[in-house]
Amino acid sequence: MRAEAQNTADQISKSLELLAQRLNVETAPYRLEEFNARVEDPNLWDDPDAAQKLMRERQALVDSMATYEGIKQELADNVELIEMGEMEDDAEVVAEAEAALKALAETAAQKELEALLNGEADSNDTFLEINAGAGGTESCDWANILARMYVRWAEKKGYKVELQSESPGEEAGIKSATYKISGLNAYGWLKSESGVHRLVRISPFDSAAKRHTSFSSIWVYPVVDDNIEIDVNPSDIRIDTYRSSGAGGQHVNTTDSAVRITHHPTGIVVTSSEKSQHQNRDIAMKALKSRLYQMELDRRNAAINEAHENKGDAGWGNQIRSYVLQPYQMVKDLRTNYETSDTKGVLDGDLDGLMGAALALAVSGKSRAEAQAS
Repeated sequence: MRAEAQNTADQISKSLELLAQRLNVETAPYRLEEFNARVEDPNLWDDPDAAQKLMRERQALVDSMATYEGIKQELADNVELIEMGEMEDDAEVVAEAEAALKALAETAAQKELEALLNGEADSNDTFLEINAGAGGTESCDWANILARMYVRWAEKKGYKVELQSESPGEEAGIKSATYKISGLNAYGWLKSESGVHRLVRISPFDSAAKRHTSFSSIWVYPVVDDNIEIDVNPSDIRIDTYRSSGAGGQHVNTTDSAVRITHHPTGIVVTSSEKSQHQNRDIAMKALKSRLYQMELDRRNAAINEAHENKGDAGWGNQIRSYVLQPYQMVKDLRTNYETSDTKGVLDGDLDGLMGAALALAVSGKSRAEAQAS
């Protein structure tokens, strides 16, 4: 087999090794038998929520097993076809099998990334909060660019995107915005994006065309699942209604129905500015519970907790990622050292490479911590 095809096969094999590890492939059939036995319990649907959760867990296991076995079998089939084609000097068969192997490598790499999304809330929908930092109008414009970037990324994933609240900048862009992004593993993908994002470019607002540095912060927290109980003491919160304002457009609402909830013990403030005040109360309360749940997840997960504690203000020294448009083109994640010169692609929502590197780093770091603890 030619060196290029062998390298591709080796890449797929490495992906299979990680999938086998995450699936715990040796015990998977026994776990499926246990699920099947529980599904056959005639009293299963006495508790619909618990039953639905069980069915989702069972289906996730079935899908994971099918994915692993499918990739493993397709790898073996294509390697065999290549070897047969080479023996029979059939270049067409070899070319077709090598092309199939390349496509399989892309599928395996994607499934390898998805296998990292097995945290407690990774499968949940998520809230994405964007805040302009140091830099005035520049940072408000940068916050708006980030909002567009994440919306495009989510749409490419087939996720549903809902704008929860938005505060426009005085001259351009936005001071802040909160989105709800719904879809399988939305939180798992986006959770590593929390932190300060730095932009270096020639300012479109500077008549002297000087280079400017801008900062905006991203905060990601999961939508709380209906099965997760988060108690909020009514005496701990203040609910205010106010008039949303801005420069106009489809996302701006100028009624008095906007709602702000302040949680006194933590200082958390959440807002929603849809048309209905009742709807806004519900949205804001869900957002508050999600923020409180994220705090609990942070306490349990030392790696995430450290990242949030070190996030600091949106300014120098606190950034997790740099986007440089001048004097050269580069996006670099300062945690993983992953970098790309395709700045246009990244700002158009091509973020999976950056996210995947951060996910892999978080999993490997957690594994080391667990090994040391044991």
